[in-house]
Amino acid sequence: MQAADKLALVFPGQGSQVVGMGRDVAQAYSAARDTFAEADEVLGFPLSQLCFEGPDEVLQDTYNTQPAIFTASIAILRALQSAGFAAQPAFLAGHSLGEYSALVASGALTFAAGLRLVRERGRLMKLAGERNPGGMAAVLKLDDKAVEEICRQASAETGCVVQIANYNSPGQVVISGHNEALERAIQLAETAGARRIVRLAVSIASHSPLMASITDEFRQAVVDAPIQKPQVAVVGNVTARPLTSVEEIREEMVRQLTSSVRWVESVAYMAAQGVRHCIEIGPKDVLTGLIPRIHPEMKATACGTLAAIQALV
Repeated sequence: MQAADKLALVFPGQGSQVVGMGRDVAQAYSAARDTFAEADEVLGFPLSQLCFEGPDEVLQDTYNTQPAIFTASIAILRALQSAGFAAQPAFLAGHSLGEYSALVASGALTFAAGLRLVRERGRLMKLAGERNPGGMAAVLKLDDKAVEEICRQASAETGCVVQIANYNSPGQVVISGHNEALERAIQLAETAGARRIVRLAVSIASHSPLMASITDEFRQAVVDAPIQKPQVAVVGNVTARPLTSVEEIREEMVRQLTSSVRWVESVAYMAAQGVRHCIEIGPKDVLTGLIPRIHPEMKATACGTLAAIQALV
């Protein structure tokens, strides 16, 4: 990086889970081991064992997936810091669930408070999926505006709801909603020339109005959580701008359940502020793949393994 170039740390959301995540890092760094041990104590069950050994079908339950990815991400971050990585990020950001990891990294949330929130978030999202079953699908190589219009048309024709849940990168969005509207949107997207449409293996319509039934209950959990002003700017999913106050953070957490993840705009905002390198802290490398598609001049590095930590320090 040039002297004037800035660094951002970014954190992944659901879809990054994998059996074995964080195990090599925890074996090498006590900071990571202690993080997993704290998670086990806070939750009252061996989350660390689930992360390290599975079984996969239990890890894939959103009730477990959310605290697992969150814990692995913070364990990796703490290991990286304890290994001597001292570069100061100008911004933090997380994709959906990853926003909670970013808020912990910023000092706005303690790890324990963040863990309790994501566990409750996972429980309530699973409940919302049982109350209002739906689905999600990735749509590739269609213009965002075209997909937005397709969602409007499919919603109007079916009397149900479908909307863009994630603006992941140019030509890659995820749509979410009632199954009837989702299927109609898929048909319309195929007719419009989408290169590929992938129905996701979920029964929860995340980041859509189908999550509305849990917002009041989750809002209470957010109100009860101890939150402080962040020490490093966290770029929010809903606004694609920094969350500057405790009130903004609380509102973001609740609105995020039913609102689109504006990841393209979030990365573009950080780029406009001089960020030229993003380090993805967490399992896998999903965001590392998306970021250069959004801003080709921006470098992205995945940090989810012992070897990656050693390469960075």
